[in-house]
Amino acid sequence: MNKSKILLAEDDETLAFVTADNLNAKGYQVILVNNGVEAIKAFEAEKPDLCILDVMMPLKDGFEAAKEIRAKSKEVPILFLTAKSMKEDRIEGLSLGADDYITKPFSIEELVLRIEIFLRRRFVDPNRTSGVITIGRYTFDPENYTIEGPEGKQGMTQREAELLSYFFKHKNQLSKRSEILVAVWGKDDYFLGRSMDVFVSRLRKFFEKDPSIKIENVHGVGYRFTAPE
Repeated sequence: MNKSKILLAEDDETLAFVTADNLNAKGYQVILVNNGVEAIKAFEAEKPDLCILDVMMPLKDGFEAAKEIRAKSKEVPILFLTAKSMKEDRIEGLSLGADDYITKPFSIEELVLRIEIFLRRRFVDPNRTSGVITIGRYTFDPENYTIEGPEGKQGMTQREAELLSYFFKHKNQLSKRSEILVAVWGKDDYFLGRSMDVFVSRLRKFFEKDPSIKIENVHGVGYRFTAPE
């Protein structure tokens, strides 16, 4: 059985060694680098299944590395490691195309859980919507993370595709914030709610050319995704 490849970019030598050692023990193949420049090189050479990037790194920080990695691949999940106090880092990272973040200090069990959720959903999620879906002037392929419309075909991140799949399944209905968070992120949490708002903004950009498609914010309750039948 092939091991899933994890790219871990972390410049704290002790944390990097302990994290890589534990992930190797869990059966993952870890590619370890200590700066953003090496992270990009390793991504191109190794084609990892998932990337874990520390925000604060020398030469190129995690944000710059993520932007370059995301330009090369929309599909690979990217998780950020952020300091607990740097809440704005999480929002900026998600805006750049990251899928999730984990705050330091963290437990290996928590990190492994996040990794497994992304890899399981990416490769074997039985609940994933299948087949190409027509949404207004767009066609959405949830299995291959693409959306095609007047601007041509665009890649999506895994999290974007999961959220759009949820909205499509609940089209023209009011979806509560807590229900979306549990279904897509796995739990209802204030900071995950902030993350969700960033992803909703990212989805809205995909549909800018079709005013019949809307993701309406129902203040204090959730979202309503409306599209023509």
